[in-house]
Amino acid sequence: MQAYVIDFANLILRWLHVIAAIAWIGESIYFVMLDNSLRAPKAEEDRDKGVFGEMWSVHGGGFYHNQKYATAPAKLPNELHWSFWKAYTTWLSGFALFVILYMVNPGFYLVNPASPWQWAANMTGWQANLLALAFLLGGWLVYNALCKRISPNMDRDGLLSVAVAVMMIGVAYLSTQMFSGRAAFLLTGAVMATAMSANVFFWIIPGQRRMVKAMKAGEAPNPLDGKRGKQRSVHNTYFTLPVVLLMVSNHYSFIYSHELAWVVMVLFIFAGALIRQFFVLMHAGKTQPAYPAVGVGLILLAFWVAAPSASFSGGEQPARQGPDQAQITGLIEQHCVQCHARTPAQAGFSAPPAGIVLENWEEILGQKAHIQQVVANRYMPLGNMTNMSDEERDIIAAWEE
Repeated sequence: MQAYVIDFANLILRWLHVIAAIAWIGESIYFVMLDNSLRAPKAEEDRDKGVFGEMWSVHGGGFYHNQKYATAPAKLPNELHWSFWKAYTTWLSGFALFVILYMVNPGFYLVNPASPWQWAANMTGWQANLLALAFLLGGWLVYNALCKRISPNMDRDGLLSVAVAVMMIGVAYLSTQMFSGRAAFLLTGAVMATAMSANVFFWIIPGQRRMVKAMKAGEAPNPLDGKRGKQRSVHNTYFTLPVVLLMVSNHYSFIYSHELAWVVMVLFIFAGALIRQFFVLMHAGKTQPAYPAVGVGLILLAFWVAAPSASFSGGEQPARQGPDQAQITGLIEQHCVQCHARTPAQAGFSAPPAGIVLENWEEILGQKAHIQQVVANRYMPLGNMTNMSDEERDIIAAWEE
């Protein structure tokens, strides 16, 4: 019953997380488009009252006229639309999912027994949980420090972008060394998502509140508040596509189970940022196909890097007779059926993962290609909790029919 309750909570939280993320990302993309699509106002009265830019649009059978003020309007309306609850809900629901899916069973999902760092490979569950939390907090602190030290007045944002890119390379590498592949991708995405939400909570919204307060008091808003909010908002824009990719990566074991998983991750992060840049510039009236071309090139490079080798061991294999049905069945029963049964014996599962059942030979044969893939890339057994040896993996790889 406990496993069922956890699974049901997982479903509801994931639903909430996806809904909130769609709303937040959609609104973010819309406002970036709006900001870059603004044109100088044509009406003299609009220019006189401080309108910086405007955009006319049509949608859903109606016409819309958006205006942006260079500093502040002469009078604020009683009602203002604020964009923050979507960001907070996305992060809170995502963190709750992380707790339920990973931190409840860290030895299973977080610890990387194949880590080249002995201390990481030998971590206990509670140590892995603490390290994961420290990793998220540390990512935000380092990113925030870079912003404050390199471009506090928003005059060196180009150099800051390079520094953040280098930081993300470091995050990707460290995560894959310290945590299991699946958790490493998720935590790297969570570092970016945490920075995005923290940008909203600590910088964007407080700055906007100070600006509104100053205007209501009849004072001129501090222009740095607007510039800082803009800086962090731009960073959020470029984090968006990489975060989405990293959050869905746990469905594709060939990505995060590779020995160069951190390289694959970095290629996807940069590809997403470059493709996003194309759309940002397009909204500003500049079409530069080089950005998506390079982005697609990086994706193709990731495809090449992550491609499986011809055999598990990677070298020339002597000709030998393939394993028989009894050998394969024995290995499946020893290493797989605890989870992949109609009624799983493994704690934490109320149903077979991904609906895959391996209780008889017909079911095993139906999943042959999938079994060989996940065993070869070491995704399964999950966390190698059953201690499958390399020799046993070679037997699975040599299985023909």
